[in-house]
Amino acid sequence: MITRHDVRWGIEIECVGQTRETVARAIQSVVGGVVVHVGTPTAYDPWEVRDAGTFRVWKVVADSSLSNVSADLRTEIVSPILGYDDIPRLQEIVRAVRRAGSRCDERCGIHLHLSHPDVTPKALANLAKMVYKQEELIYAALGVSQERMARYCRPINPAFIERITKNPPRTFDALNRQWFGRYTPHPQRYGPERYCILNLTAFFYRGAVELRAYAGSLHAGKVKAAILFSLALFAKAMNAHGTSARKRRYDPASAKYDMRVFLLRLGMIGEETRTTRQHLLALMPGDSAFKYGASQRPNKRAEQKTEATTGAEAERLQPSC
Repeated sequence: MITRHDVRWGIEIECVGQTRETVARAIQSVVGGVVVHVGTPTAYDPWEVRDAGTFRVWKVVADSSLSNVSADLRTEIVSPILGYDDIPRLQEIVRAVRRAGSRCDERCGIHLHLSHPDVTPKALANLAKMVYKQEELIYAALGVSQERMARYCRPINPAFIERITKNPPRTFDALNRQWFGRYTPHPQRYGPERYCILNLTAFFYRGAVELRAYAGSLHAGKVKAAILFSLALFAKAMNAHGTSARKRRYDPASAKYDMRVFLLRLGMIGEETRTTRQHLLALMPGDSAFKYGASQRPNKRAEQKTEATTGAEAERLQPSC
C-alpha cells in the first residue's frame, strides 16, 4: 500500500515584495550552498540556490502573473524534487523568506507537483474523479477566489470525467487522448488545459501531476497543510480499486463536517495531521462533529434533569391507596 510518505513532490510558491536575489539569499540561509544569478532566459531572470548538503537546486524566478507589483518584486520559488522528510526544511525556508520581507497577495498561489514511480493510468483517473467529486468542498476549504477559479485553477472539464468513467484508461496514451480530446504526444508546457484545479498536462510534460488550487501563503503551517492534503489525495488515488465521480453538492450547513469526514477518509487521522485538519477546516461553516450543527448534540444534563423531574412528577401523581 502506498502512503503519503512514499509520494515524491515539488512545490512552487508565488510571493511579492522582495527582489529575487533577496529571496534566494533567504533560502540560502536555510540550505547553505551558493547563490548563482543565471539570468537567462531573461523573461524569468532565474536565480539558483545550490543546496550544500544534497546538491539539489532551488530556483527563484520571475512570474508575470503577479502584476500587482513592479517586475523586480515578482517571485516564484521552485523547489527541487522532495520527499516527506523534507517538509520541515521547506517550512524553515518559508519562514526565512517571510522574515526577509516577502508576502503573498491575492494573485499569489501555491502549486504542488506529485509523482510516484508506480503510478498508473487508473490511479490518475481515480485522482481526477476524486477531485471532481469533491471540487466544491475543496474550493471552499481553500478559500479560492472567483478570479483564481476562472483564470488559474478552473474546475475539471465534465466531458473528461465522462470519458474516463465510460472508458477507464488502460494506458497513458489512452488517458492522454481523453485529457486533451485528441492524442497529443508532445503537449505544450503552457497549453490552456494546464489552468485547471488538477493539471494532467504537467504529467504528460514532466511526469508529475499538478494541483493548482492553493492560495499563496508564507505561513509555514498552511504550506504544510497544502502539502499533506496533496500527498494524501495522491496516495488514496494510488490505492483505490475505483472511485465514484458523482458530484457532491456543497451544503454550507454541513460543510465543516463533510470536509472533516473527507479528510479522515484520506487517512488524515491523529496528532501528525491535527494542525493540517485545523487549517483545512478553518474557512468552513458548520460544525465538524455533527453534520447539522451543535443543535444536534445530545444534552445529557438536560436529559438527566428531564428524567429526574418526570420521575418525581410521576411519583407525586400516583393515587394514594
